[in-house]
Amino acid sequence: MAFRQFLSSNKGSISSASYYISGLAHFSSKSYPYIVKVGIPEFLNGVGKGVEAHVQKLEAEIGDLQKLLVTRRWKLKNLDIPVKHRKLIFNYAHKYRLGLWRPRAQPAKSK
Repeated sequence: MAFRQFLSSNKGSISSASYYISGLAHFSSKSYPYIVKVGIPEFLNGVGKGVEAHVQKLEAEIGDLQKLLVTRRWKLKNLDIPVKHRKLIFNYAHKYRLGLWRPRAQPAKSK
């Protein structure tokens, strides 16, 4: 009840504050499911650049993509994945969590 009174007395300042609060929802790191089921092999093949060589190692140790998205750098270092590939995996994992990137459903055809 006190909150309603606060809202009615400060309409101008609350509307701008609610704008900022609602704007934060767009920058959530929560991953949303895509139509195409993405696993570790599809994810690493989408990244490319030699990272797909570690598919078997990551599937055996980590298991699924959701665990890969929250894996720490130290764990991948212990799996003997090179620094360049670790950086690529984490950069694309961050983009994937934000919804800015996803692997293609079908691999691109080479010319």
